[in-house]
Amino acid sequence: MPENKKIRLAKFLAQSGVASRRKAEELIISGKVKVAGKIVKEPATTIDPSSLEIRVNNQPIILEEKVYYLLNKPVGYLSSVSDPHHDKTVLDLVPQEPRVFPVGRLDKDSQGLMILTNDGDLAYQLTHPKFEVKKIYRVKVDKRITADLAKKLLSGVSLTEGRAKADKVLIKSVYELEIVIHQGWKRQIRRMLESLGYQVLLLERIAEGKVKLGKLALGKYKRLSLKDLL
Repeated sequence: MPENKKIRLAKFLAQSGVASRRKAEELIISGKVKVAGKIVKEPATTIDPSSLEIRVNNQPIILEEKVYYLLNKPVGYLSSVSDPHHDKTVLDLVPQEPRVFPVGRLDKDSQGLMILTNDGDLAYQLTHPKFEVKKIYRVKVDKRITADLAKKLLSGVSLTEGRAKADKVLIKSVYELEIVIHQGWKRQIRRMLESLGYQVLLLERIAEGKVKLGKLALGKYKRLSLKDLL
């Protein structure tokens, strides 16, 4: 990084692959970040990384090459960096260096497209609600699908977080839907369908933004470039 190039601390941590911008801010506020040996709790603090040592949880932070992986996540893997119960995580399916993290989440019982990266700025652009990045899911349910179900998904159902709506619904067969959403609430599609009396038998994310899962085999990954994602 050029000399005297000042940058917000939270942005630097995101660019370093420590975490997404929002998670980086949480790390700073919780007192886990040191600049030149001193704890800094203000995410907007500007720093010059070329002349100051930055540590997170007492580990020095060094800028790494940005990497982007598209993974076809199988059922049974957690979309997290680690798990205290030692369950399998998506990090078990991609190279260990440089260290990456999953962008957003896909619950353990679901499969399909996941993006992993060490680029916190990219993660922010894909996950922050203001960007309204659309995600497409293939969903199989336990009962016959009706036109009324599609209408209710489009008009919205009440969840704890608020009104959950599908942006688009396609009926693919008697038991299969394709649902497009930009909201990203936890287990959102499952909860929406459960509230309408349906159980999800299969949930697969097949697209996110401009990225499509395509024919990538289950459990496999491929490397992408930034232009593939934005």
